[in-house]
Amino acid sequence: MLSERQEQIIEASIGLIDRLGIQGFTIKNLSKEIGISEPAIYRHFDSKMEILATILDGFLQRVSLYHKEKSAAQLPARERMELFFKMIFNVFADNPTLISVIFAEEIFRNEPALSQKVMEIQQINEKELGAIISEIALKEDLTGTPVETLVMMFFGPVRLLARKWKMQDCRFDLREEGDQLIQTIIKMISL
Repeated sequence: MLSERQEQIIEASIGLIDRLGIQGFTIKNLSKEIGISEPAIYRHFDSKMEILATILDGFLQRVSLYHKEKSAAQLPARERMELFFKMIFNVFADNPTLISVIFAEEIFRNEPALSQKVMEIQQINEKELGAIISEIALKEDLTGTPVETLVMMFFGPVRLLARKWKMQDCRFDLREEGDQLIQTIIKMISL
């Protein structure tokens, strides 16, 4: 559980990364953003990398909890798929700055611990979507395209749409466009 000050540091960090990129995410800039001294930040986090790890851990926890709740609800597979993508687009629409962190692999490339966290998020999402697609394929006797390929057919366009929305200063309705995208992909692959 994060303290109120840690939450403030996390939110300010995400905002800095969003506005200034990873190069602008320094403890000095962070202290100016929040209005506290650099040593005060170090009382709450040991390093910039720990702040980034905390951001990723928060997203990972949110995604894991979501999957657990939806699996327990025992909804039909198609409904779980649609709800899964709605959740993703809702999270990004409510927190546009997260896109700059979650889809910024260059930030994490040289940091194995952070790279591992990003990979965990990706694997959890791919595993859940793969299970849903497999369930649909069994019920509808679909064969041919490997599940892994179908999973990529969903996540690539989702990422592209989220980044496009962010780069266009959130000028269109991400939730609406996201829903249309997912429905179109479902029709295209005949699920």
